[in-house]
Amino acid sequence: MAAPPLCRLVLTHLLVALFGMGAWAAVNGIWVELPVVVKELPEGWSLPSYLSVLVALGNLGLLLVTLWRRLAPGKGERVPIQVVQGLSMVGTALLAPLWHHVAPVAGQLHSVAFLTLAFVLALSCCASNVTFLPFLSHLPPPFLRSFFLGQGLSALMPCVLALVQGVGRLECLPAPANGTPGPPINFPERFTASTFFWTLTALLVTSAAAFQGLLLLLPSPPSVPSGGPSASLRVRTPGAEEEEEASPLQEPPGQAAGTTSSSDPKAHQLFSARSACLLGLLAVTNALTNGVLPAVQSFSCLPYGHLAYHLAVVLGSSANPLACFLAMAVLCRSLVGLCGLSLLGMLFATYLMTLAVLSPCPPLVGTSAGVVLVVLSWVLCAGVFSYVKVAVSSMLHGGGRPALLAAGVAIQMGSLLGAIAMFPPTSIYHVFHSGEDCVDLCGS
Repeated sequence: MAAPPLCRLVLTHLLVALFGMGAWAAVNGIWVELPVVVKELPEGWSLPSYLSVLVALGNLGLLLVTLWRRLAPGKGERVPIQVVQGLSMVGTALLAPLWHHVAPVAGQLHSVAFLTLAFVLALSCCASNVTFLPFLSHLPPPFLRSFFLGQGLSALMPCVLALVQGVGRLECLPAPANGTPGPPINFPERFTASTFFWTLTALLVTSAAAFQGLLLLLPSPPSVPSGGPSASLRVRTPGAEEEEEASPLQEPPGQAAGTTSSSDPKAHQLFSARSACLLGLLAVTNALTNGVLPAVQSFSCLPYGHLAYHLAVVLGSSANPLACFLAMAVLCRSLVGLCGLSLLGMLFATYLMTLAVLSPCPPLVGTSAGVVLVVLSWVLCAGVFSYVKVAVSSMLHGGGRPALLAAGVAIQMGSLLGAIAMFPPTSIYHVFHSGEDCVDLCGS
């Protein structure tokens, strides 16, 4: 089979990236807009704890997807993906006019509209991991890396939008001689939260349109393969990927039907030790990047100033797509190498957790070296873990739809366990302590 034209390949990679951008953009957008909405909602700064619980409950979306597969076996992921995208678009579109509406519950005012819509968006985002990834089993491995690049954009784009909006801008007045500094001056945002949510809706509409474009561009509508070795989890050998990349938009008939010439029996075992290690790496890295580290980012960064915090958020989000670009050029397929990279990422994560525990007076606070170290640690940690996730998912791609479904479950369960593990120390036992704007608590 002749390879498709270059322009068609580029267009497909672009559509896959835009498709991936819609995976978690809605929930990520809510998180970065919290500094704006908490000013008007009655829950105040207890709102993040409510949101954490709602995102955890959003894992019910996995049960809904499982129910769909039971009721409609063999129907593929097209309908669930469209439902997920529809919920995300409708939820963010309703947030724009309704986010500030409150109602009395048990005698107290609560932001019922905001919390309800946040739960709907959490359902859709959690379900995306077990619908979007299996759909990509019908495309060769290079497109999986484009998808993760787009998933990185789902975190980066809301952050950039919030920076343009001017979230959290303040100025500290110089302290008078022998006196205490006055309160910080907070600057108003450049546009409202409603405008932010409308813009986020436009991004999700773009993502949904990209998925429709993929359905039109693919040679044949994706279907769930039945039987054959592709119904079990296997790890693709390097030669298999080279054979696939000769036809990036459609696998050869033998491969599409799940036939393979691999003679390694372990490559076809759903619960082989190698596959279990890969899924374990995927769960651990997502537990750290989606559950543990986000819960302590403000505690590790804000002692060094708002500039350090914003740089860590934006540059850390930028590291995700950059790691995907790197994986397109150089992909590590060694399990030992990936474990080594994971340990390197955990070293950075340990340093960041230490800074959070020592907040509001971590080492080198008030110095440029401290700012550089904390920002660099966040960037390298996010980049290393993003690369590991892309590499592991690319290796699991050889197992077809069941393997990528297992990868999606591992991603979601790891994220859930990480969030649950961090809820008691952050919201119940208050292990981490924040500083005060414009107030030096460390005597530096």
